[in-house]
Amino acid sequence: MASHLYYGSSNSSSDNCTEVDNLMKRYYLPITYGAIFIVGVVGNITALLVYVLKVRHWKSSTIIMVNLVITDLLFMVSLPFLIYYYVLDDTWTLGVVMCRFARFMFHFNLYGSILFLTCLAIFRYVAIVHPLHTYSIKQRRWGVLACFLVWVVTVGELSPIFNMFDAVPGDNKTYCLDFASNKVEIVWPYSWALTVLGYLLPLVVVCLCYWRIIVELKKGPHMGSKKRVKARRLIVLILTCFVVCFLPFHVLRALRIYTKLTPETDCMLDRGVHAAYIISRPIAVINIIFNLPLYTLSGDFKQAFKDLFKCDRLMLKTKGIIKVAVIKKPTTNTTYVQSS
Repeated sequence: MASHLYYGSSNSSSDNCTEVDNLMKRYYLPITYGAIFIVGVVGNITALLVYVLKVRHWKSSTIIMVNLVITDLLFMVSLPFLIYYYVLDDTWTLGVVMCRFARFMFHFNLYGSILFLTCLAIFRYVAIVHPLHTYSIKQRRWGVLACFLVWVVTVGELSPIFNMFDAVPGDNKTYCLDFASNKVEIVWPYSWALTVLGYLLPLVVVCLCYWRIIVELKKGPHMGSKKRVKARRLIVLILTCFVVCFLPFHVLRALRIYTKLTPETDCMLDRGVHAAYIISRPIAVINIIFNLPLYTLSGDFKQAFKDLFKCDRLMLKTKGIIKVAVIKKPTTNTTYVQSS
């Protein structure tokens, strides 16, 4: 029954197939999801505390960053349930509602993050390419409007996906199937709609913003100014997330659904594609870790972080200790030489 759920009737009975995909689910997913959970919780709670407690003057980009943090933390709430599920070797014990919630939050974080990162790229594009609108685009109302639209669009495009997940019984246990392992006849067209509207369209927008910013930065004598360097770093980091994190997931998800749709697919190929798709899933949400350096590109955040954790005092004490150590060391050496 389980083989039929994951591979279809044509490939479920083959005894010569590799079990690498099952091993990946049992060991790779809990380890990677666990690491992402630890770093994500610590990093995003810290970022949220800095923004709420110490950043006084919120701009539009600050509001987008905070919403990005909230999106990541919402996924952190559901991640332990997925880790528990894979540790128990594909055994779901928490009911249909929690199954749908855990799977839905994975996709909500993915496509919500894509749209928030796209908003950051657009806002930075306006600030660099159209400097006369810099003051206007920094107004908080534009950040609130952008975040409102992101939440509405993300919930809207993912609303059909919630009922696609189900807790399916088989082999004396219950499975909480991932998106690509569900009813492929329904999932196939919907996955393409998500890929085009939720990923490829934002990717085109980010690439256009990157191209225009680079062209603009090449003009004028101040290519090395802090503002321009930060703009370049921001767009490069966002583009890296799109290519490294999101691209493999969307390509391998399409391949995974296609191989399940095709009855004549070789068993080894089917399992290999499934294993690659499993590998791509934690990579897709590892953007949670990539998001953390984004916050440090803001001067307000850096100073607020130092104020919250008293980094300046710690640095002064450290410098004082180093100075004392440096002063004492030659004195000791001189005494040693004289006594010799």
